[in-house]
Amino acid sequence: MQITLKEKPLKSGKTSLYIEYYKGSAVNEKGKRVHLREVEYLKLYLYGNPETDIEKKENEENLKLANNILTVRRSDYLQGRFNIQDRTKLKKPFLEYYKELAWEKRKSVKNYGVWMSALKHLKICVRPKLIFEEVDEDFVKRVRSYFEKEAKTKSNLPISQNSRYTYFNKFKACLRSAFDEGYTTVNYAKKAKGFKMGETQREYLTTEELQRLISTPCKYQVLKNAFIFSCLTGLRWSDCNKLTWADVRDEGENQYRLNYRQEKTGSVEYLYISKQARELLGERKGQSERVFVGLKYSAVYNNEIVRWCNRAGVFKHITFHSARHTNAVLLLENGADIYTVQKRLGHKEIKTTAIYAKIVDEKMRQSANIIPDFNVELI
Repeated sequence: MQITLKEKPLKSGKTSLYIEYYKGSAVNEKGKRVHLREVEYLKLYLYGNPETDIEKKENEENLKLANNILTVRRSDYLQGRFNIQDRTKLKKPFLEYYKELAWEKRKSVKNYGVWMSALKHLKICVRPKLIFEEVDEDFVKRVRSYFEKEAKTKSNLPISQNSRYTYFNKFKACLRSAFDEGYTTVNYAKKAKGFKMGETQREYLTTEELQRLISTPCKYQVLKNAFIFSCLTGLRWSDCNKLTWADVRDEGENQYRLNYRQEKTGSVEYLYISKQARELLGERKGQSERVFVGLKYSAVYNNEIVRWCNRAGVFKHITFHSARHTNAVLLLENGADIYTVQKRLGHKEIKTTAIYAKIVDEKMRQSANIIPDFNVELI
């Protein structure tokens, strides 16, 4: 491939500098030979007839910069062709690169938090000055062994299976990115055996328990309304919290819909809700106003959920997220198919939704023995 610096005259009188990547020629479908070219415009320009010293100096600097970029592009091509690795990248500390990668995730608070939690463990099992030149299969195995046998929580207990799964996946994501960006010549993420995700117990309310909760006073009415609304719709706390009246569509004839963007995934969702769920929201207000005014994530509200459940005679470990679990189970128990539940909850993978199907199956198994024994004489 030929990589050359080219100039293109513009109507303004200036000249645009660009790099041409000539990849030879080929015969097209019509039997005509065509030249294969790609271009990269550098957004650098030369004055056609520089009149001042400033214009002449700018031409000189832009031409010099363009030639420097040309040198880099040729070097990148040769490194890729002959599998030559950039020595400066080999000397970069692994943990420093991981921190930079984690910082790119900061717009997603939850995801960024997981990356940083994994970093706390990596600082324990990876030397601060370990560079990419030292990254190999043994290094990857040592890190995996740490998460499998040594990683502890703040309470000095072994981390959970799901934490092990999640943190090691962030480590693998870092390895993949390093390979894509040329810090390693081997994709060690492919060679690293991950951990299986453990099944967590998902607390939910039965129909009877939910009714008791509805009939029991809660100290914070906005919390009660939002929790019950989540039970009826499956919305996460984060989505209830940021829901505005612009997201609520009253379409007439008892048709109500939410058009909202999921806080967790960023995807846009269109969710039909029942008349009962809509009535929980109350009277419509300004488009930009929050629906659940005063709802907030705090220890006070979390503790009130527990106290509210206790007052209702529900002695389970119920959190706000349990409302979402409740919605999934109620849908499946009342005839919704698993794919509809997946779509309503916004799950990307059906296996996530399938966990709720297992709960319903278990209840079906238990129900086989609830009929009392009869005194039946078999003939």
